[in-house]
Amino acid sequence: MKKIIITIILIHLLITNSSANELEDCSVYKKLTPKYLACKATNLAKNTMKYQTEQWSDSNKDKKNKKD
Repeated sequence: MKKIIITIILIHLLITNSSANELEDCSVYKKLTPKYLACKATNLAKNTMKYQTEQWSDSNKDKKNKKD
């Protein structure tokens, strides 16, 4: 039973993470509406997270190369 629950949780996390990388098109909203501002804020947060993961993965590769 624990294996099933853990498997379901892992699948859910993988699906959620992959859909989080997609950016929403904010041009469908007018620029002064709260929906537009919320859309821009979420896109900014997603871009920041993507940038940070790319930078950290690059720095980890550099550290591994220096150890060798």
